[in-house]
Amino acid sequence: MIRIQLDNAAKRFQYEWIFRNLSLEIPANSNLAITGGNGSGKSTFLKAIASLNPLTEGNLSYFLKEKEILGEDIYKQLTISAPYLELPEEFTLIELLEFHFKFKNPVADLSFEKMMEIMYLENHQNKPISQFSSGMKQRLKLGLCFFSDASLVLLDEPTSNLDEKGISWYLELVQKYGLNKTLLICSNDKREYDFCEQIINIEDYKIKRSI
Repeated sequence: MIRIQLDNAAKRFQYEWIFRNLSLEIPANSNLAITGGNGSGKSTFLKAIASLNPLTEGNLSYFLKEKEILGEDIYKQLTISAPYLELPEEFTLIELLEFHFKFKNPVADLSFEKMMEIMYLENHQNKPISQFSSGMKQRLKLGLCFFSDASLVLLDEPTSNLDEKGISWYLELVQKYGLNKTLLICSNDKREYDFCEQIINIEDYKIKRSI
């Protein structure tokens, strides 16, 4: 139940403003899509929300049940899946689940066996992640996000490496395990975010150059 408030938020790399003058309230338990062309800054915005990259200007505030959370503590409340985040490939599937859930609590009454079954990975529990296909890794990334008892879920290109069946599986995962979470999705594929109540285009917050 995380609520997020951005006030005149801006991020700059060297002399280029990725976004600027972005003011937005993301209500608790809501779904927000961040759209924009490739290289427009969607991932940069998501990293700022995750407190991985601090803002250059403006303020970013988090509230859990209306109690403010410090930026350095927000990691305790979130999970994230993104193409630039790698899984530890030397682990087997069961080892990775055991490791991950030392730091996050699983959602109520969900065993590792049930998690693996939902991810269609029940026959691979002792296989190293390095031997997983790209689709298997993506299902695992999404499963770790949604099966964690976290109030904020951040997804960057969530159906990359998934086929049509995998996309349907992702949407079912959102419906069943995305409840009571604040969900942010970076995407250019409407199928990934068609259920979102809020949509912003990050390119609307770029400084327009005059001719």
